[in-house]
Amino acid sequence: MAKTTHIYEGSHAIALTIRNIAPAVVSAYPITPQTHIVEDLAKIKAYGEASYEYVRAESEFAAASIILGASATGARVYSATSSQGLLLMTEVIYNIAGLRLPVVMTCANRAVSAPINIWNDASDVMSIRDAGWIQLFAADNQEAVEMHVLAYKLAESLMLPVMVNVDGYILTHSFEPVTLPTPELIKQFLPDYSPESGTFLDPANPVTLGAFFTPASYMETRERLHNDLLDSLSAITKEYKSWKKIFGQKVEDNGLVEYYGPKNPETILVAMGSVVGTIRETIKNQPHVGVLKVKVFRPFPSEAIKKIIAGVKNVAVIEKAISLGQAGPLYTDLKAALDLSSRTPNLKNYIVGLGGRDVTEKIIAGIIKDASRKNEFLKFCGKI
Repeated sequence: MAKTTHIYEGSHAIALTIRNIAPAVVSAYPITPQTHIVEDLAKIKAYGEASYEYVRAESEFAAASIILGASATGARVYSATSSQGLLLMTEVIYNIAGLRLPVVMTCANRAVSAPINIWNDASDVMSIRDAGWIQLFAADNQEAVEMHVLAYKLAESLMLPVMVNVDGYILTHSFEPVTLPTPELIKQFLPDYSPESGTFLDPANPVTLGAFFTPASYMETRERLHNDLLDSLSAITKEYKSWKKIFGQKVEDNGLVEYYGPKNPETILVAMGSVVGTIRETIKNQPHVGVLKVKVFRPFPSEAIKKIIAGVKNVAVIEKAISLGQAGPLYTDLKAALDLSSRTPNLKNYIVGLGGRDVTEKIIAGIIKDASRKNEFLKFCGKI
């Protein structure tokens, strides 16, 4: 069978997808709420259902270092983390991107300390948004599964690391119908990893990775990484459409953003992740309101977003993160992307769900009502 549909826990569906993708090395350290992913991968290995090397690390920093080293030798690798674990990996996260290693990682998004909080928001991944990784955001577990397949194709064809973000608990611990692609179907899209000679460490062909760069040459490396990330937008669209065709699904968007709603909305709500599901339910009885789901946060799909919100009267950016002392990261990027020479919409930012607080339809309905008002641009929406 090319694919199978069952009721899966989100973490288990991701683990089974990674098994079917067949990395050579998996290394991770448990941290809530991503633990079920790597726990399942450990069981799969122990039961003899996979051949990857499973390396138990003593910390998230060590786990990231292990997959960096394995990737540098030309191996397909995988890891997962959350919250403080991602923060502990930060030094290595930047090194992976700077070394142009095709690492794929799952981040089960969770609030960061202090105070201690183990529930969902996007504070963790926003802390490394400038590290040089492609960042994908899944709205449901089906999308999460497919994004991992896409992530490997992008990483290995572009030599850029990719992080797939799934909301902790809301997706990782929820059970949904998920259609899993079999290894045979995945191979139609994602061939065995065979890196080019000179791009990895090989005693038979010695190369240097991560050399010491002086001011005379360092800046150019960052420029190349930046430009390659921007150029990856077209590759994401191309590979996304190719995967959808192989997977037997209708292509209704460009893989970067996805719009639901009326043709000429008065208000558009912009969001990422699982909150999009709540928004879609809320606007069913709102004939003048649409929702724009941002699926790729880095590189930022400025043109794709501007094309959809052009001419819209009100735009409300709803997000589970705050850049303290400024505004929400998604709002800030969207505002910067707007062409200031053209008519700009009434643009407002709503911070929701921090530390796992429920984002209800009542809250979304309150945001829709407030979006048309001429008042402060930033609001924390906890109990509307």
